Amino acid sequence: MESLVVEVVRSGFVESRHRARLLAVAADGSVVRAHGAVDALVSPRSSLKPLQALGMLRSGLDLEGEALALACASHAGEPFHTDGVRKILAGVGLDETALRCPAALPEDAETARAVLRSGGDAAPIHMNCSGKHAAMLATCVVNGWPTATYRDPAHPLQRAIRATVEELTGERVAATGVDGCGAPLFFVSMVGVVRAFRALVLAAPGTPERRIADAMRAHPEWTSGTLRPEAALMRAVPGLLVKAGAEAFDAFALDDGRAGAVKIEDGGQRARVPVTVAALRALGVTAAELDGLAAAPVFGGGEPVGEVRIAEG
Repeated sequence: MESLVVEVVRSGFVESRHRARLLAVAADGSVVRAHGAVDALVSPRSSLKPLQALGMLRSGLDLEGEALALACASHAGEPFHTDGVRKILAGVGLDETALRCPAALPEDAETARAVLRSGGDAAPIHMNCSGKHAAMLATCVVNGWPTATYRDPAHPLQRAIRATVEELTGERVAATGVDGCGAPLFFVSMVGVVRAFRALVLAAPGTPERRIADAMRAHPEWTSGTLRPEAALMRAVPGLLVKAGAEAFDAFALDDGRAGAVKIEDGGQRARVPVTVAALRALGVTAAELDGLAAAPVFGGGEPVGEVRIAEG
C-alpha cells in the first residue's frame, strides 16, 4: 500500500513533502482506508499511555477523573497538570523527588516563561510524562513494589504493563526500547494499536478499560493541554478518544468502535493532525470544527502564507 503524501505549501509552491501511514477501520473492525505498511512494527510512543495506565489500574491503582486522565497524559506542564502530579504522589506519601523522568521546562510556552520569571528551572515534574510516572510510583506503593527501579523492564510494574499491552493489541511485543521519559517502550503494529483502542471504547461501563476511555474523553485538557490539538479534537467530536505520541504518532477511537492510527514516517509533527483529520473524515466524521484542523498554517513574516495539507489525488 502506498503511503499518504502530505504537502507543505508556501506562497503557492510545494516546499516539502511528508509520507504517512494511515489505518482507519469501521465499527465492525473492517478496514475503510489504509496507506503504508500498517502491519509493520512501529513505535507508538505516548499513544500507548492509555494501555500503560490500564495495566496500572489492573494492578490496584485507584485514580478517577482528572487524575486518571493525567496518568494517561503527555501534558503541557500547565499549573493544573503539575498540581495534579503532586496530588497523585501525595496520595501515596511521596513527593516529586521520587520521579525518575528527566528534568524539563513546561511545554506550554507561557507557563515556561512564568516558571523562569519566578526563579524556577527545568524539573522532572514539568516533564510531559510526569503524570504517568506519578501513577507508576503510586501503583508501586499500593503493591509494596520498589519505587526506585520502577522504570526497569524487569520490574513487576513493567511486566504487568507489558502483559496488558500484549493482551489488548493481540500481539507479542516484538522489542522493548527506552522512551524519552526513560520508561520501557514497546514495539507493536498499527493494526495492534487500533485493536487496543477499540477495546478501550467498546468495553462495558465501569470496567478498567472503559474508565480509561471515559476519563480521557471527559478531561481532554488533562491528557494534553489547554491549547493542544488533541484536546481540540476531543472537544469537537463527541465520543472521540485520541492520544498522540512522539515522532508524529496518533491513535484514536470513537464510541461505536470506529478507530484509526497515524504515523508520519519522518516524525514531522506538523503533518500529524491533518492526517488524523483525514482518517476521521474517511470514517464519516463531519464535525465542522475539524475544518480548522484539516490543514496546518505555514507562516512567513508572522503571517499565514501557506498550509500543510493532504496532497490531492
